[in-house]
Amino acid sequence: MTVDASGPQRGWRALPAGIWALGFVSLFMDISSEMIHALLPVYMVTVLGTSVLTVGFIEGVAEATASITKIFSGALSDWLGRRKLLAGVGYGLAAFTKPIFPLAATVQWLIAARFIDRVGKGIRGAPRDALVADISPAHLRGASFGLRQSLDTIGGFLGPIGAMVLMWLTADHFKAVFWIAVIPAFISFGLLLVAVREPNRPANLRRVRMPLRRAELARLGTDYWRVVAVATVFTFARFSEAFLVLRAQSTGLPLMLVPAVMVVMSVAYAASAYPAGVLSDRVDRYAVLTIGLIFLLAADVTLAFSSGVAGVGIGAFLWGLHMGFTQGLLATLVADTAAPELRGTAFGMFNLVTGLALLVASLVAGALWDVFGPEGTFLAGAGFTLLTLAGLLFVRKRPGRAAQ
Repeated sequence: MTVDASGPQRGWRALPAGIWALGFVSLFMDISSEMIHALLPVYMVTVLGTSVLTVGFIEGVAEATASITKIFSGALSDWLGRRKLLAGVGYGLAAFTKPIFPLAATVQWLIAARFIDRVGKGIRGAPRDALVADISPAHLRGASFGLRQSLDTIGGFLGPIGAMVLMWLTADHFKAVFWIAVIPAFISFGLLLVAVREPNRPANLRRVRMPLRRAELARLGTDYWRVVAVATVFTFARFSEAFLVLRAQSTGLPLMLVPAVMVVMSVAYAASAYPAGVLSDRVDRYAVLTIGLIFLLAADVTLAFSSGVAGVGIGAFLWGLHMGFTQGLLATLVADTAAPELRGTAFGMFNLVTGLALLVASLVAGALWDVFGPEGTFLAGAGFTLLTLAGLLFVRKRPGRAAQ
């Protein structure tokens, strides 16, 4: 593991202003979305009288829609050569649907709002990540993705905390909280429009007419598809964070304190994502990814065998560290290995494949939980983690840093 101490200026001050802006765009939108999503299931069941099965159906359709939309929006951004335009459409849809949540009088309106909100997420995801890759210098690419991921995660746990505080201040007035959540969504959209400047398309960059053709997907190259393969196996190892909540509940923790496990995980995630990105710019990226997998292995073993609250807390903290050391880094590896004119397609395909893998992994984890309990679920995760570590032995070659 050789540290590259020479070369261009590094550190957070060297990051382009557009990277910071995109990070805060993610932060404010996540605050808004998570304030609503943290309360929406309870609101639908207790206020509107919706069944839990309906809530599950809505969430499943919404997330599947987001995953499928990403591949088309990423490819479209390559075809148009306009990343910010599509990111703006995605963030705009999310912002302008937020007022529907407090205005909705029936569950049908909420379904429509949730569906459009997730379509917006799907539209913005791949073009935004491709835009991060386009804006960031190659020697700061890991730090750029790490910073955006850190700020996104900070928004992810400030939202639920804000929702809890506002519910207390408003005496459980759901609609008042939903209206307040509209504000950060429009701040996010405004920041994207005003503070993010898309770089000019290089004159010699190849025009892509049909990004999803087999020939274009083949142009993504072996290194890219190896990253996708490793990420897919890795996704089977980590499944949904909902199982952290279930694990905390299984220890006898009071229900009102169970969400604290997600706060612990998110704090570790937010605190580690940027330093991990900086480290990956200085050493082999796969070495940093290996560290993240070791954190996941330690988390799985801890969560499998710990019977007390402290053990689950340690497991959740380790889980957050693994997220910080892997999620932004995997995005960086996609940017490293994909041709610049196909970055949108590359991120869209990556998100689609890993999103479907996460769905399958969560279903398998749930089945294992029902049959073998939490030990079976987390030990299976440890097994897939070891399999991913073995797979890294075949892809340890340094990826295409030449992809500017």
